[in-house]
Amino acid sequence: MATVIGLCLRVKLKHYFPPHFKVDIKVSPGSHANEESGNREAMVKPSRKEEKVNKQLNDKERVAAALENPNLRQLVDECLYSNEL
Repeated sequence: MATVIGLCLRVKLKHYFPPHFKVDIKVSPGSHANEESGNREAMVKPSRKEEKVNKQLNDKERVAAALENPNLRQLVDECLYSNEL
């Protein structure tokens, strides 16, 4: 779920900022539900899963490939154009 939320944020920010702005999306340590969520160290140091999500969200090729998937693109579009926010 963090990947989808991050992808929606990335697409929305890229839409509103000029192309010369660099957008970095990062999952904060301890904010992503994982098996270490109760561990105090997990609140300071990102887990491997958070690092993997951060790497995916900031890789242009991975983002482009994800947005080529029609189902994922539809989910991102619904997120962006929803009136529920």
